[in-house]
Amino acid sequence: MDTETENKLDFEAASERLNGVVRNTPLEYNAGLSKKYDCEIYLKREDLQVVRSYKLRGAYNMISQLTDEQLSRGVVCASAGNHAQGVAFSCKRLGTRGIIFMPEITPKQKVKQTEMFGNGNVELVLTGDTFDDCLREALAYTEAHDMTFIPPFDHYRIVEGQGTVGVEIMNDLPDVEVVIMPIGGGGLAAGTGSYLKQQNPHILLIGVEPEGAPSMVSALENKGPVTLEQIDRFVDGAAVKRVGSLNYQICSEILDDMLLVPEGKVCTTILKLYNEDAIVVEPAGALSVAVLDLCKAQIKGKKVVCVISGGNNDIERMQEIKEKSLLYEGLKHYFIVRFPQRPGALKLFVNNVLGPGDDITRFEFIKKTSKENGPALVGIELKNADDYPALLQRMVAHRFDVIEINSNQTLFEYLV
Repeated sequence: MDTETENKLDFEAASERLNGVVRNTPLEYNAGLSKKYDCEIYLKREDLQVVRSYKLRGAYNMISQLTDEQLSRGVVCASAGNHAQGVAFSCKRLGTRGIIFMPEITPKQKVKQTEMFGNGNVELVLTGDTFDDCLREALAYTEAHDMTFIPPFDHYRIVEGQGTVGVEIMNDLPDVEVVIMPIGGGGLAAGTGSYLKQQNPHILLIGVEPEGAPSMVSALENKGPVTLEQIDRFVDGAAVKRVGSLNYQICSEILDDMLLVPEGKVCTTILKLYNEDAIVVEPAGALSVAVLDLCKAQIKGKKVVCVISGGNNDIERMQEIKEKSLLYEGLKHYFIVRFPQRPGALKLFVNNVLGPGDDITRFEFIKKTSKENGPALVGIELKNADDYPALLQRMVAHRFDVIEINSNQTLFEYLV
């Protein structure tokens, strides 16, 4: 990191500024993950933060340093949800007005929480399909109304605030050897990573992004931030088309590895953390644990911290999360089945094609005429992924004409 950047980041001062505002979140040893990966794994529980994510740190750190005149005019931000809650909380605590822009697809839970933390001090504007869409609207509004924009990640004061996560990690576990951090715009990794490298130049820092939104990976490959044309918005807290320029500059110097995780694996991790550890995480919050399979050789025998960045998960998304997990694990399959026009065909399918652990979870005719049924969309859930080849063989043996949909993205999106 260049000297100018390092001089602009005072993490200890930020920690003092945030004292009494943010929680010093727990650093919890996880016995199950430690045993599985043959190392010591600790979870940095930012899901237990006041606003259930680390974003409050950067937001408050920046807003609290504005002048009285700037505070009187108010602030504006753009956010997929967590930064919005941090800004809303800060506006209420510091007595300033906030205009918060969020994508129209933002989970209802995050919208309601933002309103609750703002408690009359903020106005919400839902616009656009992605963070990048609402960012453009927010910047235009800021200029038109002569207010102060509070960026979600690309600013020294934001990076400095997020870096206090690293201060707490080092205070609680001075001999930590590996830290794994989720990356969206890059503020958390830039801040936390910078502080940790300052304290221990030999620490291993691993960044992780969702496979469908590889903004930092693309930036590193291209030697600078690039704007992705399309992204998968599922991991909403980390789904940005372009990382911050400042954050790229820092991360390119401090990160030792940068990995991508499929969205389906993120979903499996969300369910496991809930079922095995009673931890509720949002998709972005699961990234650091979901990636462990991909770096198990690097972490073996070491003291590892996984940053659980947030727990703002809408209960209404759980069915979608379960579905994505089953698809990723090879336990859920969809077919177009053209049943033979003979008596007992459906009964034959149920009794002779399905295995003892298979279950039909969806059945609907795609097209139906007055004389006969058309092909059907059939969803089948397996007990074991290894049962799939035998299922296909039985379909062929009993002369069922089938098309596998899982491997055909166009058909899948259209029909499922």
